[in-house]
Amino acid sequence: MLIALAQTDCVLGDIAENLAVAREQIEQAAAQAADLVIFPELSLHGYHLGALKRDESIQANDPRLLELSTLGPDVLVGFHEHTSLRAYNTSVYYAAGALLHAHRKLYLPNYLAWEERKHVSPGQSMRAYDLKRSKSGGRGATLVCNDAWQPVVPWLAVQDGAEVLFVPTNSAASLDPEGMDTGLYWDTLLSYTARMLQCWVVFVNRVGNEHGATFWGGSRVVDPRGAVVAQAPKWEPSLVTVEIDLAEARRQRRTVPLVAEARLGLIDREVRRLIDEGGDH
Repeated sequence: MLIALAQTDCVLGDIAENLAVAREQIEQAAAQAADLVIFPELSLHGYHLGALKRDESIQANDPRLLELSTLGPDVLVGFHEHTSLRAYNTSVYYAAGALLHAHRKLYLPNYLAWEERKHVSPGQSMRAYDLKRSKSGGRGATLVCNDAWQPVVPWLAVQDGAEVLFVPTNSAASLDPEGMDTGLYWDTLLSYTARMLQCWVVFVNRVGNEHGATFWGGSRVVDPRGAVVAQAPKWEPSLVTVEIDLAEARRQRRTVPLVAEARLGLIDREVRRLIDEGGDH
């Protein structure tokens, strides 16, 4: 499966301009015969939704979004989703003009400069989905940025059959690198997740400056052994294409079956006990 990592900048709240950039990237990827183009988190809206003067959220079945996947490759794109009751930070996989899968960000940072919970609601499900353009078949799952920092979420995706994890992200450079070097955190996290869950990890981060934050890029693909096989530069827009073989995850899992014995019944009992004892619902 030939995938393209579209490491883009965007204009806060300017959907038309951001759609134009997305269309240009998709056309370039199509010229390289890519099967899928992955964009960063909130690539059609920008991250700091609270700085917008009005609500610019859109529906997941917006014709402009469906049209993106009629240009050749499938498309995984992020935006501020509007529904009848709530808004979400959503990344949707579109294929041949249709919505294949929508993932609404589950874990919303609400500390330091990040105030996502003020502007969107958390998603309520984690599902893997079939990747029909993969020559070897297989399943993928989407984890939006902070979802990947919660150990249970990638594990759940893999237990649902995911062989590749797509991680669209808006990660900014640390204001206090000594306290928390976000680039180093991601380096460690992506390699660990790929190696221990024996899956491909596709990390697509944005670039540019927005509302005092500087986004560093560094998008990459990590194979099921934890090795980086392709990487975009930092700080500048880039389109990187790379072939991934989903069957490699299956081979690795058969050779060293780390994720085969999930003990789901055990997990269920212990989680229910923790809930009963007053844990987070």
